[in-house]
Amino acid sequence: MIKKPILNLFNISLFICCSITTNVLHAQQIFSNNKYPITDFRQPLDITPPALAGSFGEIRGNHFHSGVDFRTNQREGYPVYAVADGYISRLRVQNSGFGQALYINHPNGFTTVYGHLQRFSPKIATIVKNLEYEKKSFEIDEFPDATLIPVHKGEVIAWSGNRGSSGGPHLHFEIRDTKTEETINPQFFGIIIPDNIPPVIHGLYVYRLNGKTFNEFTPKQAIGITGANGNYKAVAPVSLTGEVGFGVVTTDRHNGASGTNGVYSIQLELDGKMIYTSALERFAFENSKAINSHIDYPTYLNTKRSIQKSFIDPGNPLKIYSGLVNSGKINFNDGGTHQLRYIITDSKGNSSILPFTVNAGNAPSVAPITPSGLIYPYNKVNEFNTEDIKVVFPKGTLYNDLNFVYKKLPKPAGNAWSAIHQIHNRYTPLHVGFDLWIKADQLPENLRSKALIVNSNGSTQGGSYDNGFVKATPRNFGSFYIAVDTIAPRISPINIADGKSMAGLSKMIFKISDNLSGIKSFNGYLDSKWILMEFDAKTATLWHSFDERTTTGKHSFELVVIDMKENVRRYTIHFSK
Repeated sequence: MIKKPILNLFNISLFICCSITTNVLHAQQIFSNNKYPITDFRQPLDITPPALAGSFGEIRGNHFHSGVDFRTNQREGYPVYAVADGYISRLRVQNSGFGQALYINHPNGFTTVYGHLQRFSPKIATIVKNLEYEKKSFEIDEFPDATLIPVHKGEVIAWSGNRGSSGGPHLHFEIRDTKTEETINPQFFGIIIPDNIPPVIHGLYVYRLNGKTFNEFTPKQAIGITGANGNYKAVAPVSLTGEVGFGVVTTDRHNGASGTNGVYSIQLELDGKMIYTSALERFAFENSKAINSHIDYPTYLNTKRSIQKSFIDPGNPLKIYSGLVNSGKINFNDGGTHQLRYIITDSKGNSSILPFTVNAGNAPSVAPITPSGLIYPYNKVNEFNTEDIKVVFPKGTLYNDLNFVYKKLPKPAGNAWSAIHQIHNRYTPLHVGFDLWIKADQLPENLRSKALIVNSNGSTQGGSYDNGFVKATPRNFGSFYIAVDTIAPRISPINIADGKSMAGLSKMIFKISDNLSGIKSFNGYLDSKWILMEFDAKTATLWHSFDERTTTGKHSFELVVIDMKENVRRYTIHFSK
């Protein structure tokens, strides 16, 4: 057995919430050594009791959830309040993402963020609309001076909505460190979510590493467990020999109308000594994609089951780990019996315990195995070249050393101007994109400006033509080839037509789409003057809300939509109001 020092949960201090029962497992509010103000901020909504559709740090596709999602009873239009005095430091309107969002800087050194808003308060809405007309753009990302829009604690700044990449009406709320822009668990600041329910442990897994790099071929075994209400156990001891790592599937719920949320911390003990801790107190946005290193990524792709590994890849940049011994990997080679225990805790301090027993075999420790073939170290710049392609992986792209695989496959039928180039496989996650050049196969000069790289599903990776090659920066491994986009976007009017009277209607509505490269811009012109067109990417809906610019009488209107390869579609009509 490996001798390991006793390690704390990164010196977490536990404070008893006096308003809740004093049972140790169900009454603790977890705080770290970082001291956060717990009385400065009020709740951003007046919905009681507050309930979450998403918790801080829970596992999402390609990222950790960066805030909390407050439920709004499946409807829009609840007043959103400034949680403390401060000033609007950022105004953001996006086609997707947060949709409409506000950022408030507070004197205590923190910034609060409010996303997916239906509409802004009148004074903010006027400023936003003026900026959009000034810049002739629906999307804006502005940083007003501290004196422009002061706000006070309890002031209505907006109303809750469903804009942007929202999956349903709710308020996305964040608290960030103003200087570092790291996002922090709002429950550290006294944002109260009633909760005396311990996390649920759904599954326990062991990975037989034996000196090899973790990948899709790593042998994995489920260990049967039973239990509920915070107390779990393995159905039988497990026999293991050699180097292994463990993983756990766990979720959390709170009181009332709770979604299936993420947990706060995962601890693993070996014979009473801590060997692994992950705790989602705060994280940097540039590291959020490393969630794909934190979980068993190949299993997630195949089954959507999120197994959180309790061993760390060497290139994982997340700062959520502490108390690590041998990166969480364990050598069972002494023939002894060992007691292990998972402690899973939510943001309120409710804990679930899963003890299990391992009977170790007798075998010498396995030295790391160097695989054969083309090996790319995770901590270096790596480059691969043939006469048809060039691939460059910047330092920080990989989480593990990579046994790189490349194949050249025949050119596909249809819109293809190169062979298919298989760049490793989709089961290996990447932290940042890599640079890819593909040689074009007799691409006519008139199509070169329309060329881009697509993957085997036909999804664009972007790209541009340069000296016989098309270059792009894919964010995931896969199979890629060159295609061209010569087709203009599509405009489908919904409630307007040439010669139609729009009297009594509040807006004109369209659907817009593009076949390949994606929409770059859209602009509407009323009587030859630019007007604001608003867009919701998830529904592909584009609209203009009539205002004082549309007077009674006849009007001309032109809508111009351009895709990323400069293909243009125009829609021109006359209507009356």
